[in-house]
Amino acid sequence: MITGVKKGFTYKLKVVFSHFPITVKVQDKKVLIENFTGERSPRKAKIMGNTKVKILPDDIIIQDLDLESVSQTAANIEQATKVKRKDPRIFLDGLYVYERTEGMEG
Repeated sequence: MITGVKKGFTYKLKVVFSHFPITVKVQDKKVLIENFTGERSPRKAKIMGNTKVKILPDDIIIQDLDLESVSQTAANIEQATKVKRKDPRIFLDGLYVYERTEGMEG
């Protein structure tokens, strides 16, 4: 509790694709993942609480004072890009958490 109030929490996700370039956008309280494995309709992930989501070319940075809302938002994004009915060892496309830190990095 005190760590969150003083420092905050940051999760970083990596955008991984092999053939179809994935584009990520923030719209209202949702993250839109477009062109995931060539799909025409965007996949949506809910942003929890007052979490700030920053989109970079290959990364997504999620920041907030509440650890639960940061981790749940990251989990929602990861689950939205889950590959179904294909071999996960070959189709590695998706958004994956690669760093969890205390503190709100710029």
